[in-house]
Amino acid sequence: MTTGRLNPKVDGFLGKAKKWKEEFEKLRDIVLDCEELTEEFKWMHPCYTFENKNIVIIHGFKEYCALLFQKGALLKDTHGILIQQTENVQAARQIRFTTVQEISEMETILKAYIHEAIEVEKAGLEVNFKKHTEYIIPDEFKHKLDVNPALKTAFEALTPGRQRAYILYFSQPKQSKTRVSRVEKYMQQILDGKGLND
Repeated sequence: MTTGRLNPKVDGFLGKAKKWKEEFEKLRDIVLDCEELTEEFKWMHPCYTFENKNIVIIHGFKEYCALLFQKGALLKDTHGILIQQTENVQAARQIRFTTVQEISEMETILKAYIHEAIEVEKAGLEVNFKKHTEYIIPDEFKHKLDVNPALKTAFEALTPGRQRAYILYFSQPKQSKTRVSRVEKYMQQILDGKGLND
């Protein structure tokens, strides 16, 4: 590993890390051992790129730290270790750790996954994202669309990303009355042609 490839922002990140510091340092060594990657700092985390394309990110959570592969869904996952964070995450996959020893024992496997991720990028492979029509529209929202043609027209005029954001947001609550209140709260915003976060 050459020190010329170390990013000072990542040094700063590691210097401030309280939790997972040793794990982050070990993961950094492993990733940088895989030639061809550039160390950057994005989204407040060490990010490793190939020709300006994000390949893998090191990040930490309360219960674990992880390597996050941007196009992890395209990896073969021969060891069955890739984790989809939530059902709505389409492309990225994580490999999670809780100890430095765990990372050290998996070093050869991790390097193989990183090399495969680089090859996926070199080949120009892309994840086929679900279209918004593949998401299930909750009944409460479907009912409002059926009885309010203007709302339906306005919703269909939104970008696919905005439609998906609304569908996911309206689907989250377990109770029907909460779903109804969310739909009612955002109806005017949809009619105004705005997205959930506009």
